Amino acid sequence: MDRIARWARTEWGPLYVTVRGPLVRRRWRAAPMAIGAVCLTAVLQFVQNQSWGYQFVQNIGAVRAEDPLWLALLRTPLSLFVPALDLPVWGALAQLLLVFGIAEICLGWWRTLVIAYAATLAGTLYARLGIWLGPDRPLGLPLTDAQVVDTGPSAAVVGLAVFLGWRYRAYITAGVVIAAMVVEVLLKNNLAGKEHLAAIAAVLMLCGISALRHRRHRDRALT
Repeated sequence: MDRIARWARTEWGPLYVTVRGPLVRRRWRAAPMAIGAVCLTAVLQFVQNQSWGYQFVQNIGAVRAEDPLWLALLRTPLSLFVPALDLPVWGALAQLLLVFGIAEICLGWWRTLVIAYAATLAGTLYARLGIWLGPDRPLGLPLTDAQVVDTGPSAAVVGLAVFLGWRYRAYITAGVVIAAMVVEVLLKNNLAGKEHLAAIAAVLMLCGISALRHRRHRDRALT
């Protein structure tokens, strides 16, 4: 038990310390953007399940590879908050609250949104590339995937989880998230799983850029 506790402190200790203070002092006010994202997702889920609202949500927030690129880019920011119709919405809301909330406290609301958007956009652009490559090439996708709606909040959640794991040295946690997405692709081999891997690849690139910037700042401070 002591060994597990030591491992948990090593893995999650820095993240826990960073999150606990603002939560104790400000409670829900520590993550207003995350709470707003949960409320927006819940509203969109309610609207898209109504006969009068389904097409409206599709028009403003559903992204498919068959859409014109300009339209997909216009819809992508809101697509972060449009949950998949075939999955339980409560799971998506819980993931948003937990991951977006931790990220907002640790990174700030605008960095959280930038990383979330980058992860989602990577999945969106990968779908177009994969369909252009075709099913017979590596990383290619069948033409039917052009009509599949993008992943919604899940790519952003996965990307933020990996970034937080890297930023706060919770490397095992980040590795487990990545491994789970690889297993998802191996078992299901669907567009959503591959978009998750594209999101992870984009976030790992952001991690590399961030590490390089910190190294340069450190070198300048020492000279």
